[in-house]
Amino acid sequence: MLIPAIDLMGGKIVQLVQGARKALEFDDFDSWIKRFAKYPLVQLIDLDAAMGQGGNRRLVEYFAQRLPCQVGGGIRTLDAAKEMLATGAQKVILGSSLIRNGEIAADFAADLASQLGIDKLVFAIDSRNGKVATQGWRHRTAISPIEMVQTLEPWCSSFLYTNIDTEGLMQGLPLDMIRALRALTNRRLIAAGGIASHEEVALLDSMNVDAVLGMAIYTSKVKP
Repeated sequence: MLIPAIDLMGGKIVQLVQGARKALEFDDFDSWIKRFAKYPLVQLIDLDAAMGQGGNRRLVEYFAQRLPCQVGGGIRTLDAAKEMLATGAQKVILGSSLIRNGEIAADFAADLASQLGIDKLVFAIDSRNGKVATQGWRHRTAISPIEMVQTLEPWCSSFLYTNIDTEGLMQGLPLDMIRALRALTNRRLIAAGGIASHEEVALLDSMNVDAVLGMAIYTSKVKP
């Protein structure tokens, strides 16, 4: 399944390259809502909140009330997750908060699942050079994506794997880690990071993996 991405920064829809350089920005929100309305799921990320640089809360609510969204970016507590679901998000994405003091926070994940239900939880695995990155992709940990899945599988409905090294480059997504993660878990697996064609989406679909597309859509390389 193709999942369109909406990334928010400074009150606009943006596309970043490798999580750092802004390449595109848009403020025609309703036109993108109209284009994405046919999809069963849209990924909505508040990049400012993820980086601890404010947030786009009103804009997040605007999109979440008009599109079926899984929402992430700066959601680091149970209360924040509850609030986001109350605004209209179908699911919440958590990443940085699942690693504390250099270790996977299994107790926190279990508490989230107990309070919210696993069907509401998407756990993000953002990978740079084979290790999980947190805090808006700026801090690289010693934890591998495989360790994250092995530890956290009981407490979420989906894993969102993003390959930061290829994010925004539209040069394709390396599949070795995708295959390894797919073999490890029966949870829904969603992949992002450089996917640039319907052929890649179809290949991932054949592996029972959903595909998040951002740059390829906003540059019209893939028609939404």
